[in-house]
Amino acid sequence: MALVDSWVVSLRASRKSPATVKQYTDGVRQFAQWAEDTGVPPHLDRATVNAFAAYLLDDLGREAATVRARQLALKRFSSWLADEDEIPMDRLLGLKSAKLDSKVIEPLTDAEIKALLKACGEGDAFRARRDTAIVRFMLETGTRAGETATLRVSNLNLIEGRAVIERGKGGKGRSVPFGAMTGQAIDRYVRARRTHRLAETDALWLGDRGKPFSYEGLHKALRERAFTAGIDRFHPHLLRHTAAHRWLAAGGSENGLMAVAGWTRPDMLVRYTKAQSEARAADEARRLNLGEF
Repeated sequence: MALVDSWVVSLRASRKSPATVKQYTDGVRQFAQWAEDTGVPPHLDRATVNAFAAYLLDDLGREAATVRARQLALKRFSSWLADEDEIPMDRLLGLKSAKLDSKVIEPLTDAEIKALLKACGEGDAFRARRDTAIVRFMLETGTRAGETATLRVSNLNLIEGRAVIERGKGGKGRSVPFGAMTGQAIDRYVRARRTHRLAETDALWLGDRGKPFSYEGLHKALRERAFTAGIDRFHPHLLRHTAAHRWLAAGGSENGLMAVAGWTRPDMLVRYTKAQSEARAADEARRLNLGEF
């Protein structure tokens, strides 16, 4: 695993996002740690990687999606090693990934959203404004945590109510609109940001105590707010699920949601909005009132 750093250089040269680079390297390093702990030679072959996957699934109880991500990281690393002639051949070519469960993720309820926003408003004034703006932005636009974390001041147009996502998943950019309440929250944060030590930098979100603010920082800040709000099932991606549900429940179109959320495949929309699909269908049926003849 001595070549992981060289692989990271290659990933960055391929313009992989920081979140993708982290996910890949975390997978490879976790595999290396498992091999060391168990005394198994860290060979990148199907038998060894399948044993690692079984350990994650059975011993640690990891979700199939997590195991699949770890397998993908190892497959990408093995492919790179073969392409660079560091190994004779890619022995993971054709390796089947862990089967994904059709997991239903319930969006945040209105009560949970209010509790989360209330929790964001507590404590240090700068952090309160920042975290409130982040939550409102993600809840309205459905942007991914990685996309939100890397926003720049120059990406914002508060007058028009839109932000430019320079590089979403798959390297594609897009423009996302937001309303007056979200715009107001961001404006309040931007004004508080002017006194920050890093105020002249273009990174939109900044840490407290004069520090930068990273992807990991966003996760940590929002998890702490959710804990205060009493939401024990929280993860930042839940805001994306909730945004998608709220869009459709309000009568928004599926095509519009796909464009704003940055999806190119309809199956992703179905996956994110499955939990409340029956409830939305029932509401729509009541509005249509097709029993009246």
